[in-house]
Amino acid sequence: MFTSQRSGRLTEEGIYYWFRTLKAQATEDQREVIADLTFHDLRHDFAGRAREAGWLPEEVAYYLGRGTKNGVAAFQVTPGSLQVSREQVKQKLKLIKG
Repeated sequence: MFTSQRSGRLTEEGIYYWFRTLKAQATEDQREVIADLTFHDLRHDFAGRAREAGWLPEEVAYYLGRGTKNGVAAFQVTPGSLQVSREQVKQKLKLIKG
């Protein structure tokens, strides 16, 4: 989901560091609103918005890194023929960005 300037992907630790840094840079008014907000909350928000935009559960799982190597959602038992491509997810992502 996130790319790094040093490598192809950020590590989980890098993402959490980035998130904490952004929260620390918030104004006092913003801090009151986001004090209890977690990175996991943002993932859930994105997943909900993606589903509202018409994404399949398998596409959401793939984008959030919850898919298996063959593209099947890890949280759901599905036939092996149900796969999600990177291009399919890119097209759906454009709908969310609006």
